[in-house]
Amino acid sequence: MNKSLFTLVALLAVLPGCNTDSQLYGDQPLVAKVETGMSKDQVQQIGGPPLTITDRTVEPGTCFDYKLTRPGHQQPFNVSFDGRGKVDHKSFMTCAEWSNTQLKAREPSRSGGGGGY
Repeated sequence: MNKSLFTLVALLAVLPGCNTDSQLYGDQPLVAKVETGMSKDQVQQIGGPPLTITDRTVEPGTCFDYKLTRPGHQQPFNVSFDGRGKVDHKSFMTCAEWSNTQLKAREPSRSGGGGGY
């Protein structure tokens, strides 16, 4: 399986869960109001101080971890910033999970296509 197809399949497998999270937490300010290109200060004005701030490991930048809450539910949410301090990604996972997803997407395909008859 080539890398592009694998990445697409992986993303499609994750999307149904994200859609549910979007429906459940879509009215939360971080989900509804944070947009690509916003500064760290703008994000903190919307969502308050993050639980943790980490340096990104795959691309230069930083990442804010938040925890969204509803009665009986908690959901991690991250806002990721590029090297200029502008939002370039947000998702329903921790910064560590987002970093791992990016790292896996960059790994070369392990399918050799030969041998093993």
